[in-house]
Amino acid sequence: MTGYHLAELNIGTARAATDAPEMAGFMAGIAGVNALAEAAPGFVWRLQDGDGPGATALRPCGPDIMVNMSVWENLEALRDFVYRNGPHLDFMRRRRAWFHPMAVPYLVLWWVPAGHIPGLDEALSRLDLLRREGPGPRAFTFRDPYPPPVPAEAADAIF
Repeated sequence: MTGYHLAELNIGTARAATDAPEMAGFMAGIAGVNALAEAAPGFVWRLQDGDGPGATALRPCGPDIMVNMSVWENLEALRDFVYRNGPHLDFMRRRRAWFHPMAVPYLVLWWVPAGHIPGLDEALSRLDLLRREGPGPRAFTFRDPYPPPVPAEAADAIF
């Protein structure tokens, strides 16, 4: 146990409004995917908007960009859910039907003290950091992961 959990933000530019026929498959699948996440080993928390499934009503980056954010006990738990869970992986494979490809990073991972629930401002600042500086200990990706801080580094970490 490190005293840290892994936070994750991903964004996507929707191809249409949430009530458009093109988005029906995505919208119909959100509740099931969220239930799978909540039941997955290592799940801690996920962003919700209170207006529907997931956080689809939250648009801090503009009217066409949806956000998803969660916290997990560790990188392995999140990776297992994202890439080894059949229904979620099937949902991800269809993402191009619902979201435009993005030319900039759209997913960021970072460590938070256990018990800390990050806000959207914090998450978006980590995504911005990743876009400006590339992967590092304060903002990274699945492809370029970093371990949780050790106690000596914790005093220097920006949370």
